Parts: sequence; structure tokens; C-alpha cells
Amino acid sequence: MTKTFWWLPILALAGTFGVAQPAFAGFNSAYTDINLDQCLVLNADDFGASWACPGYKGYPLQISEGDLRFVISYGFNIDDEPGRSQSLGPFNHLGAKLEWRLSNASGGWLPVATIVRYFTQNQETYEETNEVLVVTQLLEGQTCHIAYIDALANPNANELARQAADKAGKFDCVNDKVDIIGKFTAWDARD
Repeated sequence: MTKTFWWLPILALAGTFGVAQPAFAGFNSAYTDINLDQCLVLNADDFGASWACPGYKGYPLQISEGDLRFVISYGFNIDDEPGRSQSLGPFNHLGAKLEWRLSNASGGWLPVATIVRYFTQNQETYEETNEVLVVTQLLEGQTCHIAYIDALANPNANELARQAADKAGKFDCVNDKVDIIGKFTAWDARD
């Protein structure tokens, strides 16, 4: 008499797909402060400074300032990342919070992108009147800005930034152009 193990194909299929993806893959946010007084000064001179700051659960984060522009660099190999020196054209400073977009697609909540508010100078009045949300992809070897959202021109700017951040991982830092999302009046960034 031959036994039929009808459940074996189902078990094999469940094992194949069950290990590859968690039961619920999604996104979430965590926040850290941007407070340079709580950061370690790496170097400073008359032309600028750089700090090592606390990131999400120890994720490496470096903030630099030079020529009245701030740069945030991320990762374990910061010097090898394409976005290690990305800032915005106008003079700027950083907001007080850094939003980390987390994905559990790999089974644990890991950072895949960040969103930070830059306060930028109006190029006509020279007053700091503009606010831009900068979305940065966190992917080894491909960490860079992927989207800019004018926070004052779009009433749903935070949601637009989260939607852009949740697409992180597909952006090619060398060949793709930073996406300008929604209405943008902070400066002429579309050129």
C-alpha cells in the first residue's frame, strides 16, 4: 500500500516563502535628535567642522558643515558612499529631528532611508525662509539623496517624503537624478 503525503508540497512551499518574507512586511518610523552638543567633534577649523552623532540604534551618522551648508553622511563606509558630501545649493542648516524610515522586509526593523528638514536661504531676499525635506537612501555603496520636497509649498510634505523614502533601494546614486516631488518653490532645483 502506497502512502500519499499530500501535505509535502504545501510544507515545501510554506518553507520556501515563509523564510524569505515575514508575515507582514511594512514600514515604520523612528526619530533621533540632531543636537551637535551631543555629538563628538571630529575636526573643526575656520572653514567648518564635522561631528560623529548618535544614529538610530548605533547606525553611523556624521554631520559636517562648511561654507554655511550642512551635510549628513551615513553608513559603515562613509568615505565610499556617493552621497558623503551632498548638501543643498542654498546656505542652510538642519532641523532638530531626523526621521528614520524602517522596513521589516528582511525580518527585523532596519533603516532604509532618512528624512531631514533643511532650512534654506531664499536666494532673492537672503533670508532663511525656505524648508526642504531631504530623503536619503541608506544602502551600502548607494547611500545618497533621492528626493527633495518643499515643506512649505506642499501641505502633505511629510507624507510625500515617507512615500519617497519607502521606495529606497532602487535608486542609482551615480546615474539617477534626485526626484523633486510636488510643488517646489524653495529654489530653482529642476535645472
